Amino acid sequence: MEKVKKEAEERMGKVISALEKEFSGLRSGRAGASMVENIKVDYYGTLTPINQIGSVSVPDSRTLTIQPWEKKALGPVEKAILAANIGLTPMNDGRLIRITIPDLTEERRKDLVKVARRYAEESRVAVRNIRRDANEALRKMEKDKILSEDDAKKAQDGIQKLTDAYVARVEQSLQAKEKEILSI
Repeated sequence: MEKVKKEAEERMGKVISALEKEFSGLRSGRAGASMVENIKVDYYGTLTPINQIGSVSVPDSRTLTIQPWEKKALGPVEKAILAANIGLTPMNDGRLIRITIPDLTEERRKDLVKVARRYAEESRVAVRNIRRDANEALRKMEKDKILSEDDAKKAQDGIQKLTDAYVARVEQSLQAKEKEILSI
């Protein structure tokens, strides 16, 4: 019973970590290396994260630079950034790629909030799926006479409380990201 609960809690923690990583890729008006780290580049036929192809740096709050370790990678990196459709335009100077972060328009901010809400909803669904899996495991234990009916009910109540806590954490993360995106 405790094993099922502990496993569910670990999986829910991973959902929150994944959500935070997704949110870090959403821009909020300031340059950050995390804005491009989720972008995959077709490099020698393999999809490779940008930070494994070159160094990503932030010289100032409005500029990102990407310096690939091989000059051949400049074109594919530039194409991948454009294909990612994150509202950034790379400029290739033959040595490195420079990205100037434009001010976010009101419309773009609203679009980013919609994306953040979609990520949060996906996370809530994932947490609920984990709850379902845990409850099914508990029901199977009850059916196999490993757990009594009362113990199974208590365990399911515990799983529900855990689910509620993690859904609340998703909501808190979403509200914080919305506030960050909408602040000028």
